[in-house]
Amino acid sequence: MLFSSYVFLFCFLPLAIVCFYALNRVSRTAALVGLIGFSLVYYGYWNYRYVPLLMASVVFNYTLGRMIQARTAASKRRAAQVLLAAGVAINVALLAYFKYAYFFAGWFGVADRLGTIVLPLAISFYTFQQIAWLVDSYRGIVEERRLLPYVVFVTFFPHLIAGPILHHREMMPQFADEARRRFRLENLAVGLSIFLLGLAKKVLIADNMAPYVTPVFAAAAGGAPIDFYTAWCAALSYTFQLYFDFSGYSDMAIGAARMFGLRVPANFFSPYQAVNIIDFWRRWHITLSRLLRDYLYIPLGGNRKGPVRRYVNLMITMLLGGLWHGAGWTFVMWGGLHGLYLVINHGWHAIKLRLGWTGRPSVASKTIAVGVTFVAVVVAWVFFRAQDAPTALHMLAAMSGINGISAPSRALMPPVLLDAALLLAVWFAPNTYQIMRAYAPAFVSDTLRDEKAPLVGLQWRPSFGWAAALACTMVASLIVMLSNRMEFLYYQF
Repeated sequence: MLFSSYVFLFCFLPLAIVCFYALNRVSRTAALVGLIGFSLVYYGYWNYRYVPLLMASVVFNYTLGRMIQARTAASKRRAAQVLLAAGVAINVALLAYFKYAYFFAGWFGVADRLGTIVLPLAISFYTFQQIAWLVDSYRGIVEERRLLPYVVFVTFFPHLIAGPILHHREMMPQFADEARRRFRLENLAVGLSIFLLGLAKKVLIADNMAPYVTPVFAAAAGGAPIDFYTAWCAALSYTFQLYFDFSGYSDMAIGAARMFGLRVPANFFSPYQAVNIIDFWRRWHITLSRLLRDYLYIPLGGNRKGPVRRYVNLMITMLLGGLWHGAGWTFVMWGGLHGLYLVINHGWHAIKLRLGWTGRPSVASKTIAVGVTFVAVVVAWVFFRAQDAPTALHMLAAMSGINGISAPSRALMPPVLLDAALLLAVWFAPNTYQIMRAYAPAFVSDTLRDEKAPLVGLQWRPSFGWAAALACTMVASLIVMLSNRMEFLYYQF
């Protein structure tokens, strides 16, 4: 079920919260078992047939992790390596079958022989999360090893479908913490406020961008001529649609978790304010960026083996990051383009260091840097959205002005004005974590936490004004939900 659905808002979530705290009065174990039950109901609401697959994955990885943990001594290190390699291979093979079988079979022209393969919801998220658990078990840095906290860690419904991707060191101690048994009104108020901010992003903004995106990309797929302004409006509209859809979902996940007294990692921190691509990936889908860095880029050698190897590692990481999002060449191209961006960015930093350009950038140069980075990201999103490479190239050709640049039609003014307003919002408005910063809503890295706070009047606090504003936001969202077709873009990844 979607977070932005009536059954979730008015039935599932309130019932889960009430039962969780009621069971906590019995015991922490009872509360965790209840939370697991609600999480499996939430997952099975989409397709109950894949609940056994999820639980088999959880039991398999927990058991294997415990076996690896028992063999971390030097004398048993070889056995631990074999178990880790087997665990990673089995997880990747399972993911490859469900997500990439058609993609790879297409290379050999045998895709039609595979029959029907339905992609299980969230398999990319819970597979990567558990691979990280296995690797950390091998490294000897797993702190919590009990079964129930592990099961909740993987299946906890606020994050299960599309993240944030949790890390065991952050979450499992919380699931086992007896001090979190008591209901606190502050957690409910903070969590509900974050949830409603995310709901507004999703319902009031993201869901209303689709009419400006889908027809244009469909026309491009059909080879229809597209003018300069229409192409740019569609690309920008998708840029905002994807951001407000996914960041809105992440806010709702963080808010829902907080209602249970739990903090999860931040997933977005004003990514379109990034001054370069390195900065962008510190801010966009933060938990995936962290996972790719810690469990792929660094094990490949990171930047420890010279600049050439560093650039190769960056490109490999981003290509696989693109493929993680979907089984298609457009995702590979999107990842490769971001890999190229990162190589150029790191190379430029190296040149500046050699030239001694280490001073603080001026306001003008920072503004230009933000603009250039944003345009580069928009161009890459065209590949991410297009159904195939020819569609993406057709869109980019139109955006380059190859079809001519004439005055935009009057019919184009609504998306032009909307895109302009959203551009100002993503560049200058505070994000959810800055608004809620006094209540530590999520785990945020030190480099981002220290950013400038928003104006005092925009910082959330328990007050009638904020309650009234969020109530109006909720009413508006509920009204829009009555007529809009609800879609969550990141479910397909």
